[in-house]
Amino acid sequence: MQKKIDTRHQFDNLFMHAKPVKMLVSLKSESVKYATQVSKTVDCTYSHTVKVLDAFNQLGLVEFEKKGRIKIVKLTDSGQDIAHDFEGIRRKFLRMARGVKTPEKTAVKKKSKKK
Repeated sequence: MQKKIDTRHQFDNLFMHAKPVKMLVSLKSESVKYATQVSKTVDCTYSHTVKVLDAFNQLGLVEFEKKGRIKIVKLTDSGQDIAHDFEGIRRKFLRMARGVKTPEKTAVKKKSKKK
């Protein structure tokens, strides 16, 4: 018996690792500021979260700001752009999976009716 995959997670499971993408997107929220908050939001271990955030830092997607003992995580401009792109791609795949017409499909049908 096949297990039905939830549509929300289908894109993440098919095309890339879900946890790093969710981490990057969660950092767009103003409420997520620390690695601990990221790990709780994404439901991931703290050590894996720190490892992924360090990789993001090396890629220039996030930067760390130390305030006392706390390390605040912020998206860079590049990180903001990529997180925004991931959200857009995921939304588009979810619309396709639900059968919602995208603007491209609607525009094609209107053009074909004019002929």
